[in-house]
Amino acid sequence: MNWNSNEFIWLDWAILVVGVILVAWAVYRSVQKDKRAMKGADSQDYLFGKGEPWYVIGAAIFAANIGSEHLVGLAGTGAKSGVGMAHWEMQGWMILFLGWLFVPFYQLLNNKMGKIITMPDFLKFRYTQRTGTWLSIITLIAYVLTKVSVTAFTGGIFFEFLLGLPFWYGAIGLIVLTGIFTVLGGMKGVMTLSTIQTPILIIGSFLVLFLGLSALGDGSIAAGWTEMMDHARNAMNVGADGHAYGANHMFHWEEGDPMYQEYPGFVVFIGASIIGFWYWCTDQHIVQRVLGQTKGEDNRVVMKRARRGTIAAGYFKILPVFMFLIPGMVAAALAAKGEFDMSNTDAAFAVMVKDVLPAGVKGIVTIGFICALVASLAAFFNSCATLFTEDFYKPLRPGKSEATYVMVGRIATVVVVILGMAWIPVMMSLGSLYDYLQGIQSLLAPAMVAVFFLGIFSKKITPKAGEWGMIVGFLIGMVRLATNVMTNTGKDVMTGAFWENTTWFWQTNWLIFEVWLLVFLIVFMFIVSCFTPKPTAKQIEAITFTTDYKKSIRESWNKWDVIATLGVVVLCGLFYAYFW
Repeated sequence: MNWNSNEFIWLDWAILVVGVILVAWAVYRSVQKDKRAMKGADSQDYLFGKGEPWYVIGAAIFAANIGSEHLVGLAGTGAKSGVGMAHWEMQGWMILFLGWLFVPFYQLLNNKMGKIITMPDFLKFRYTQRTGTWLSIITLIAYVLTKVSVTAFTGGIFFEFLLGLPFWYGAIGLIVLTGIFTVLGGMKGVMTLSTIQTPILIIGSFLVLFLGLSALGDGSIAAGWTEMMDHARNAMNVGADGHAYGANHMFHWEEGDPMYQEYPGFVVFIGASIIGFWYWCTDQHIVQRVLGQTKGEDNRVVMKRARRGTIAAGYFKILPVFMFLIPGMVAAALAAKGEFDMSNTDAAFAVMVKDVLPAGVKGIVTIGFICALVASLAAFFNSCATLFTEDFYKPLRPGKSEATYVMVGRIATVVVVILGMAWIPVMMSLGSLYDYLQGIQSLLAPAMVAVFFLGIFSKKITPKAGEWGMIVGFLIGMVRLATNVMTNTGKDVMTGAFWENTTWFWQTNWLIFEVWLLVFLIVFMFIVSCFTPKPTAKQIEAITFTTDYKKSIRESWNKWDVIATLGVVVLCGLFYAYFW
């Protein structure tokens, strides 16, 4: 048997089949056990959940963050642009803001509302009912643009280059498989899959990294690293003048540098931080991982657990660059040596799995990837059904049977899936996967950051200011997206008075546009606040710390929390220093 075969052999297929059966059995056992445990349980207690240990919270945040876009998109951008996109992954320091700054505010509102809040709950309480509804609308549209379409695309790419399946067979097959899983497994099944996928992906990805470096360095990992860095420095990012500006650094300062157009100077750090702030501090997908607690639990205990969970997640968040982006850079260096063909950079990780992992291990890593795909997509299916049913259908049609609500939720999910699949061809025309994903998020993040940040830290912002800040920010972002589609992200030459007089809007670099959009929305919200009714005393109380509550916050941390926090910041700083 050829253990180093560059193809899937019978052993890999056997492991894949047996592994899928074992995963299905584990999910079934977990779901049945959960059903038995929930018999006779109080629904309010179930809503509050239980507070998991801090290290479990940290792992859960990491698992929630790692999706299919990392395995395909992040590796692909590493192969194409080196470490330029690493800013979006080196966000361990940003997660700390969730635990240290935002959790105390969220927990305060938990106390006032008597239940664990959702992000729409917060906006409805701090601003207006419509503000929370608009968040739900934006979330559903984001699912179409960044979740369903991206996950289906990554599945199609991975299965095409690893297993030889036609792209659309893999993409549609993934949707069907996930639909069946969602109906049978529910959210408990998603959590079980996440538990299975995380260790497989971490171990498998680091195997890809080390074996890839070993292959590049003719048996030496250190020599492979040196050769990878030399290739990134001397052969990537070549300008029109023939000079190699290099892709081994995170900041690009010279206008002659081709990557300056995409990542202009220090603006790239600011733009990545805006997206990171939105994702890590205000996204329900992440926030719900840290707010779990038993009913009536002491605030100090809740905040301590949540903060330490985010600190642990900060350390975990340093891993994806080494798990996915750098293997993409290794793939580019191997391709340059003629080791394998990599005409599609988004296929970098799949090609690495196929070419550098030994027989048998390929099958195991593929199981982890399938779990990641299905878990990621199933979580969005569940969220989509819940959002549409709770925020739109129930208020319009109260008193319907539970079966009706379930059916409506599933129909809404099917519509979102169809729209997401229809969007894939458009998405493929807008650049490599990870560039596209961050570009879309840069259009959604400014409104979220402005509304949440000012809603918590400013008592002068009025309810109508929050509502109109959300609406205007979202609409501007969608207009910019439309111009991106029509102008090939500002690269095409457009003629006519309209296009020539609006170049400041559609040709501006995406990161600079994101920063100015945030500045505009902050100013806009303060102006609207001057002409609209002030927030009520109840709304102000939701963001006001009493003396006792401030004391609880102070008693929830100690010197070891500070030291561990500084450790995350130092590690992130060292990475920036090395790849400056």
